[in-house]
Amino acid sequence: MKIKPFGVEIWMNEFENHCEYNLAETCVASLTMEQLLELSGKSADILADLLPMKLTYGAIQGSDRLRDAICTLYTRQTRDNIVVTHGAIGANALVHETLVEPGDHVISVRPTYQQHYSIPESYGARVDILHLRPENGFLPDLSEFASLIRPETKLIAINNPNNPTGALMDAGYLHQFIDIARQSQAYILCDEVYRGTAQTGDGFSPAIADLYERGISVAGMSKTFSLAGLRLGWIAAAPEVMEAVSIHRDYNTISVGMLDDYFAALALESKTRILARSHAITRQNLQILDDWVQAEPSISYIKPKAGTTALVKYDFDMTSRDFCIGLLRDTGVMFTPGSVLHMEGWLRIGYANHPDILKTGLQKVSGYLAALRDKGVPAATPPERTPT
Repeated sequence: MKIKPFGVEIWMNEFENHCEYNLAETCVASLTMEQLLELSGKSADILADLLPMKLTYGAIQGSDRLRDAICTLYTRQTRDNIVVTHGAIGANALVHETLVEPGDHVISVRPTYQQHYSIPESYGARVDILHLRPENGFLPDLSEFASLIRPETKLIAINNPNNPTGALMDAGYLHQFIDIARQSQAYILCDEVYRGTAQTGDGFSPAIADLYERGISVAGMSKTFSLAGLRLGWIAAAPEVMEAVSIHRDYNTISVGMLDDYFAALALESKTRILARSHAITRQNLQILDDWVQAEPSISYIKPKAGTTALVKYDFDMTSRDFCIGLLRDTGVMFTPGSVLHMEGWLRIGYANHPDILKTGLQKVSGYLAALRDKGVPAATPPERTPT
């Protein structure tokens, strides 16, 4: 099997450990173990749980405790609808591996996480791209989506909230999307790893597994719950999907680590306090970012409605990679170039790190932008149509 290089992961691997101000980070500021234990109220008696624990493989599908805790994030899922995986990245890969065969027709939005179009392409599927454009608020154009549907469409891959744009399909929009998908009885894989980060209310958008009988929800502990180090994710879907996924999972997972399972369950049982922390960070920090964008003449964007990232447009005639390498070299600030997301001319900013890192980093970016203007770097030539 040949697969295209994973652009965003290659970029992160190359530069993430060489920056001073990481504004490419996509997780809500990660919790320390001390913070997790404080938020869960387990600081005093954690060893009573851990010392007797025998470090065997653990429950194959994930412990009952963990799967029951995951179910509290949904309205219609039970323990039997959940399987635990090695991160959301492992969950996505398992779904594609299970459902996609050579010659299948797959539709994926873009920009999104590259797994959702490169993996099915590598399996020999015919992949059509549904482009997300700023004039639509980076939401799928439903007419264009309908034009891509075929009787043989097998799988539709979306990302809600969207990475990197922060666009959010609400319940009404999702129902319209589902009605179109039903024309071919296609599965919808919705990567919901940023679910819980909406800027209003309780932060949670509807889950595709709760709305659609062929909906498959994927999520994990990394983004909203600030625990990427656990490397724990899950799939929520109908039992027949779980049965098919589990056959493939037996070949590459067995079980997740017992400690990962334990701490994920602990965190989800304490989700009210963890989510309050996450909302305080993402909502305060988006306001910081928005104030900066409004004051910066060389930058524009569609303000995110959820997530931890924003896709911003810069007004210079230079590649996004050159922009980001120069920024890192001159300021220590790390962004993600749009080129690794197939969005040349744009930049991805992660705004959910510590507020002081965000504020200082953005100030340094403003200095870099001013230096580009002083050097006479020409403005970007407006495209004939929106980038795809």
